[in-house]
Amino acid sequence: MGEVELYRELGQLTKDKSRWEEKTPYVSSFLSHDSVKIRAKALWLLGEMGLAHPESVHDTIPAIAAFISSPEPLLRERAANAMGRIGRADFSAIESYFEDLFRLADDENAKVRLAFVWASENIATNTPGVYADRMPIFEKLLHDENDKVRMETPEMFRVLGKRRPELVMPYIEQLRRMAKADENRVVRIHCEGAIRATEKAVSI
Repeated sequence: MGEVELYRELGQLTKDKSRWEEKTPYVSSFLSHDSVKIRAKALWLLGEMGLAHPESVHDTIPAIAAFISSPEPLLRERAANAMGRIGRADFSAIESYFEDLFRLADDENAKVRLAFVWASENIATNTPGVYADRMPIFEKLLHDENDKVRMETPEMFRVLGKRRPELVMPYIEQLRRMAKADENRVVRIHCEGAIRATEKAVSI
């Protein structure tokens, strides 16, 4: 099967959630495909499969995590996506590789840094405590040179603010300043959202 046909097949499988659990080994087999595009598609799909059926991807997690060190930015990006989705469903499944994810916070590629933030939001949704000693990393990303990274990072503060407001409170004044004065409208809106979520959680 050619790359185009295979990509199309994986795209169809992405939509057919009823087959995900049984098709995990099949999709995992494409992590060694010659095509970067196919490997990237497989990583994305395994992440979604792992969110729905975390037990089905347990044996594949080491192979997924290995892509965190890939020379291909797209594969590092998709590895972060996948680890975030699986970690949202079952943090213990990715815990051995959790430390490795933080290398991506300083990745030279902005899309990879963005994927790191997005993955962190996913993991923090159900396991916020693992970020207790990691907040300076996200504070730094609030000032990233890439606007998309800066727009997404306050969402991590919002996710944590709802669940562990004490982790966000030290950054509330900084978030307030950004909400009022940042040149990017989306950054301002997302900082306001993080502040509201945190203050609401504190007041409960």
